[in-house]
Amino acid sequence: MSLERFISQAVSSWMSADGPDSDIVLSSRIRLARNLSEFTFPTVFKNEEAKQVSETIEERLNNEAFSDKSQLEFLKMDDIQPLQKRVLVEKHLISPHLAENSTHGACLLSENEEFSIMVNEEDHIRIQCLFPGLQLSEALKAANKIDNWLEEQVNYAFDEQYGYLTSCPTNVGTGMRASVMMHLPGLVLTQQMNRIVPAINQLGLVVRGTYGEGSEALGNIFQISNQITLGKSESDIVEDLNSVVSQIIAQERSAREALVKTSNIQLEDRVYRSYGVLANSRVIETKEAAKCLSDVRLGIDMGYIKNISKTILSELMTLTQPGFLQQYAGGPLRPNERDVRRAALIRERIQMETQNELGG
Repeated sequence: MSLERFISQAVSSWMSADGPDSDIVLSSRIRLARNLSEFTFPTVFKNEEAKQVSETIEERLNNEAFSDKSQLEFLKMDDIQPLQKRVLVEKHLISPHLAENSTHGACLLSENEEFSIMVNEEDHIRIQCLFPGLQLSEALKAANKIDNWLEEQVNYAFDEQYGYLTSCPTNVGTGMRASVMMHLPGLVLTQQMNRIVPAINQLGLVVRGTYGEGSEALGNIFQISNQITLGKSESDIVEDLNSVVSQIIAQERSAREALVKTSNIQLEDRVYRSYGVLANSRVIETKEAAKCLSDVRLGIDMGYIKNISKTILSELMTLTQPGFLQQYAGGPLRPNERDVRRAALIRERIQMETQNELGG
């Protein structure tokens, strides 16, 4: 297994599978922040100590098989080209911070891409588990299993009173961030998101864009996660987030039903116009592509479009990102060149889908 294995496939196994409520919840993620007790935390450690942390984890974990999971691959950020790191970010396998700002950063990736272990990000270790649909409890079980395995290999910084110690005080305690990625076009089109976001924040949760903090909600895709990690157990955090997400799912479905009742022909027209743009454009920018893909995905979920699968659109949401386009081109592209290649790639993939439908 090599780096090419991770960047050659646009959609990871967890992204291509269906899960509970997957028409609205695209994925569930559990992230655990951990630090090694014998080293200074990443926010203040020096270059030599960062190198020692990376070497320690590589020595103890590299080439180790985790339980029934496949082999792990240790990837050093310093050995990876910027474009390749961008692809890994676009696949949600590493964070933008690890790709751009880490000192002696690295990542252990599972072969099936369901989990990754980032090294020298904001903390020494960040475990991440990703599941399709609304499966926070299942993702937590998987993360805890990995966490227990890691704790057999290294010594964590842990305090009996405060719990796991982390670089950022907001992560102290469980060190856990639970999040879901949600496709919410109904709430956006009915102009309810501006009301819902402040209400979610008041419940101790935060709403972010597609790639987390500071990112934009492209294609009506929002990431919702917990803010509080101290004073609550992991199961309590997951239960609280599940409760809020379930309410948002109900509101999104209600918004979609309202659109059908009040603006069915306009909604259908919007969906098919976006489909026409994707199927015929020769130049298309990232934001327009994301907006049109969101419309078409909504059209599939509402039953307007039947000849394209949800999987291919999830693939296109990744394939049309700048890093993937340039990776496929074999090198850097100017913005206008990316827009041309994006349009061509989308046309080709839609054509393949429709040909498969006709062939079937």
